[in-house]
Amino acid sequence: MVRPMTMPVPPFLHYRDFNGGHIPRTALAFLARFLLSRFRWRIVALVLGTLGGIGLMTLEPLFLRDLVEALRLGDLSDPWTPAVWTPFGLVAGAWVISATFNRVREIIDIHTSPQLRYEVQTCLFSYLIEHSPEYFHRNFAGRLAQKVKQAGQSTAALLSVAFNEMVRVVAVVVIGFFVVGHDHPQFAAVMLGWTIAFVAAAVMLSRRCLALSREFSNQMSASTGTMVDVIGNADVVLSFARAPHECLQVARAVLGERDASIRLRWFLTLMWAVLYTALVLFQIVMIALAVRETVLGRMVVGETVMVVSLSAILFNNIWGLAARMLEFLEELGVLDSALDSILSPHAIVDAAEARRLEVSEGAIGFEHVSFRHLDGNPVFDDLSFRVRPGEKIGLVGPSGAGKSTLVRLIQRHYQPQSGRIVIDGQDIAAVTRLSLNEAVAEVPQQPGLFHRSIAENIGYARLDAGPEAIRAASTQAHCHGFITRRPEGYDSLVGEHGIQLSGGERQRVAIARALLKDSRILILDEATSALDSETEAHIREALWQLFEGRTVIAIAHRLSTISRMDRILYLEGGRILEEGSHDALLALNGRYASLWRHQAGGFLPET
Repeated sequence: MVRPMTMPVPPFLHYRDFNGGHIPRTALAFLARFLLSRFRWRIVALVLGTLGGIGLMTLEPLFLRDLVEALRLGDLSDPWTPAVWTPFGLVAGAWVISATFNRVREIIDIHTSPQLRYEVQTCLFSYLIEHSPEYFHRNFAGRLAQKVKQAGQSTAALLSVAFNEMVRVVAVVVIGFFVVGHDHPQFAAVMLGWTIAFVAAAVMLSRRCLALSREFSNQMSASTGTMVDVIGNADVVLSFARAPHECLQVARAVLGERDASIRLRWFLTLMWAVLYTALVLFQIVMIALAVRETVLGRMVVGETVMVVSLSAILFNNIWGLAARMLEFLEELGVLDSALDSILSPHAIVDAAEARRLEVSEGAIGFEHVSFRHLDGNPVFDDLSFRVRPGEKIGLVGPSGAGKSTLVRLIQRHYQPQSGRIVIDGQDIAAVTRLSLNEAVAEVPQQPGLFHRSIAENIGYARLDAGPEAIRAASTQAHCHGFITRRPEGYDSLVGEHGIQLSGGERQRVAIARALLKDSRILILDEATSALDSETEAHIREALWQLFEGRTVIAIAHRLSTISRMDRILYLEGGRILEEGSHDALLALNGRYASLWRHQAGGFLPET
């Protein structure tokens, strides 16, 4: 059975629906804008939950002071005297209500953090996928996917630290300042001054630790990359008997990782020792001051208990913040790096008033087009030619002549520096990329297949295509036979990049996909290069049926593939040196004729 290609799509956040499509590229600005625009009321609820929980917990020493004083001075002849049980009830109530606030906050966060990760990832992915092909050629696919995932995880981690630990510490300091400072301002001054100094020291130490952490991460990435490179070339290693040599290379890389890890662990040990010592000294100072004031008669025992309890609460929360400060700075750096990679400006964007491309005939025109790659390497200079509606054009020439670049320009994968390209009289720079891509079908030299079923890969051309349409396209492309011989038929998974299929099978699936798309303009980039001669002969007839009524541009090193084309363009150095039918070019006895005579087995030799 062919799996249905249509399924309900859950709503996701497209980057154009967020902040008018203008996504901040710095971590803090991105986090603030995202949270305030998408999660405002959830953040308010989280903050209120945190404040309620820690606020009541911070007031507990105040109630504990009254309980101690009631026990110390009150009339205990009545075991149920309100003087004792009222402050006890306040202490117990603070515990229970504080715990309730904390559980409510956790329940709110159950849906907030996962939803935040979901929206960040879908928003950034929708921006990422609109980059030009050149962007993806410059960046590893796995690295980009990791950046998207890291951005979601980092945003959720930053949310947790900012609206849990940080809010808790601020609340403890503020409430404790007023609780203690009302009668004993010296304690409030010590608490406030020490907290500021401690947080500042923790931030400075964490920044240094962050640098060491990044060094360790880079070393670990380098050693992993070395291993991946060696494993990916295992056949070469074995054929040259270089296993001992590669083990030495990996050992050197892992040694750098080990040394960076030792440096990081030493600094972490010293940093936590310094911070913990500072916390202990704070508690000692606060308790010593409280004892001194009590001995001097300026404080009662209950107030001493209150100061000690409040110091312990501040100790625990400050230590919790310090423990996550490194995480906060690290996640901030990770988010910054992810945004910098993903949110680089799109090389090709639709014009402000771009309209849909309407293709009625499929005529293509290059008008004084000049193009050079980002590295400055020129490809075309003032190139002009026209393709008539329904005309079949073959592109031939040595490697580097610009054949693939030419078809990429038609698809607007690249943007020319000058001149224009028109389809049915419409400048493709003035139409939407989506409508242009919908109007052009392509069979590339290296078919891109998803790790999905064969049916899903063929049906990718038309998501609403039914099983019959998919079967018809696969039959026309000579796929149906090898598909039905598989145990799961059309439901068979093709593996990563189609690894479960042979090269010829992948090529035929790509042809079936192009057949199903049924576009007026068809591009073939070495579409039959991976096929044997017998299969190519069958496919060629199917392709010529597909060519009927369509404009076709085909690139081929196997010249027999394009010999029946209406016109052949011979490119070299970014210029059209020869053009005409196969017979006309042979009669011209020029470069094309020379290639035809010298090719072996119907292939154009690489030069």
